Amino acid sequence: MAHRIRTTVAVAAITVTVGALVSCSASDPGAGAGSSVSTVADASAALWDSSSVHSLSIEYDRDDYDALIDAYLATGEKEWISATVVIDGETFENAGLKLKGNSSLRGLSTDADAELSSQSPQDLPWIIRLDKYVDGQSLDGTTELVVRGNSSETALNEAIALDLLEAAGLASEQAIAVRFSAGGSEETLRLVIENPDDAWMERELGTGLLYKAEAGGDYSYRGEDPDAYADVFDQEGGDDDLAPLISFLEWLNESDDAEFAADLDEHLDVEAFATYLAFQDLVDNFDDIDGPGNNSYLYYDPDSGRMTVVNWDLNLAFGASPGGAGGGRGGRGGGQPPGGGDRERPDAPDAPDVPDREATATQATTVAATRGGGSNVLSERFLADDDFRALYESASERLTADLVASGAAADILKAWTATLLSDAADLVPADTIAEEADALAAKLGS
Repeated sequence: MAHRIRTTVAVAAITVTVGALVSCSASDPGAGAGSSVSTVADASAALWDSSSVHSLSIEYDRDDYDALIDAYLATGEKEWISATVVIDGETFENAGLKLKGNSSLRGLSTDADAELSSQSPQDLPWIIRLDKYVDGQSLDGTTELVVRGNSSETALNEAIALDLLEAAGLASEQAIAVRFSAGGSEETLRLVIENPDDAWMERELGTGLLYKAEAGGDYSYRGEDPDAYADVFDQEGGDDDLAPLISFLEWLNESDDAEFAADLDEHLDVEAFATYLAFQDLVDNFDDIDGPGNNSYLYYDPDSGRMTVVNWDLNLAFGASPGGAGGGRGGRGGGQPPGGGDRERPDAPDAPDVPDREATATQATTVAATRGGGSNVLSERFLADDDFRALYESASERLTADLVASGAAADILKAWTATLLSDAADLVPADTIAEEADALAAKLGS
């Protein structure tokens, strides 16, 4: 009981702080709410300084843009085009630009893919590669940036989740809020994050191999032919070599329960995976390793011979919906300390209750089906084993204490909210910023 009380106190502090920030901004034009002029980081500021809202604009040939959209609608392929990119006043000519995302991209259309062509380019998710056509072109050592698909007007949910991911001791992408425009459009508030590549991998994980799970794939074993995995995993870091991935998937799928329990720690960083699972629940992210997007990376450490499951895609954290303002899609006890109750999906009438991650493997499969996603053999087998489930439960308790009860989440939310109120209240009303911040506070305390 004392554990839940500490959580409530920490979240209450968030709400009070947010309200104070709104009052300040409303009475002080210099704070942003009453001013039409915002403070934007200048070109000398570090790219990933999240204490201010940056500027990012892209310009391109309209025919190239139309061809890019047509190609996606016709084939699903995301093609590169050349663009001029301006970041905090610094211009990068002939940079690469292409659509990015799956559920977030489709969520921006209404009922059919054909309507994507009518969507404004400033609202679409993008990947920018500064060195796509110009060797060595970069900014502060960064070559790839992802303009994320917003799931709320502020994208605070993903920004907070990424900072909490780092605080949890897991590999995370840096993130900044930006004033974004595309093709001469008006500015809109967007979140921009790093795209995992070799440099990111070496900084966050080490020198090894990094594989990205594709949305339409899974963790099944498909034989020894690397071509069989072309649509399942894409190598993003290290020398091209799928052998460690294939070997891991073979063992994962073909080991019996006794072998799995005895030897998993020789193939996987089990402590990191337990923390990963606990974190997904803490931030109520249903679109994780066994969600509909199959969102994850696998990192192979050649020194230890083990894989690490790496988080990817948190724009649906805290119960958000693609292209929407949140509202939740269920999750498994997300945002609650260990042992939290079941939750229903409010956007799916008559949907069955979604149980906590402490489900058996059979229950986990049912959970995945009710959430609209697929199952994942690794998470199912991990949670079906008593010892590994105990690691997950311990990680859940630790993260709740370290990130919520400690006030760390409150501090992160306070900082991001203050930045948006100061620098972006002309793009998103101060009241909206405060409402979304308070909703996140409530999610953390639910």
